[in-house]
Amino acid sequence: MSNADQFGELLEAYALGALDAAERAALEAHLATHCPECTAALAEARWLVSQLAYTAPEAAPSDMLRGRLMKIVREEAANEQVTQKQRNRALADAAKPAVPYWMWAVAAALLVVSIYSTWDARQLQQQIRDINNRAIAELNSREKIEEELDAVRREASILSDPASVKIALATSQPNAGPLQADWNPKLGLVVSGQRIPTPPGDRVLQLWLIPKAPGAKPLPSQVVRPDANGNFVLLVSNPPELLAETKALAVTEEPAGGSPQPTTTPKWVGGVS
Repeated sequence: MSNADQFGELLEAYALGALDAAERAALEAHLATHCPECTAALAEARWLVSQLAYTAPEAAPSDMLRGRLMKIVREEAANEQVTQKQRNRALADAAKPAVPYWMWAVAAALLVVSIYSTWDARQLQQQIRDINNRAIAELNSREKIEEELDAVRREASILSDPASVKIALATSQPNAGPLQADWNPKLGLVVSGQRIPTPPGDRVLQLWLIPKAPGAKPLPSQVVRPDANGNFVLLVSNPPELLAETKALAVTEEPAGGSPQPTTTPKWVGGVS
């Protein structure tokens, strides 16, 4: 048997690219020996392959070669079909939303409504707080006005009541005039001054009640700062009966807020008759 007869069908399959790796390696090793018969047979096989489209009846492959080709074609077709199904499934999975579109739309609408409701509720709460704050401020303002009016009415009553006792508080300061105190046993005490020097910094003038009892300490009363013109009117909140036990009034200069005991020498002093 010649080499061409031995490798004939392999040469045809080789020309068609239908050999497996082992057969192709064996044939190529033989062709590398430059066998003239196989070289010529391979050239003829390649020519036949190029002419199959036109001379199929005359160059029909053998049954063995036809079987090999059909097997390869079926395997390729099966692989392609599986690959296409996988590709189609992947495309379908990618195109199909995990959540239906209508559900996304409903969720988006609910989110918008929720955000708007939250914002609207916060706006409403803020408006309610603003209204409450304005109402509280208005009430506080009215209460303050009422307190000021009550104080003014009481001061006027003390100053105009014939039963009130006038007490002059003398001073040794050459640039300050005396203070005037009006004491009413039922309504209280009003201390007023004009052209009074304003204490430096944040210091204040503090009124003291000097008890009649021997050795008793002065009782602190209210504090005041004169206005820009040196004037002030002070309504004392101490109970009127406390003044009945008082023998004198004194005014000292103290730190802001006042002191529990005098820290300076009195600038104004007046006896209670």
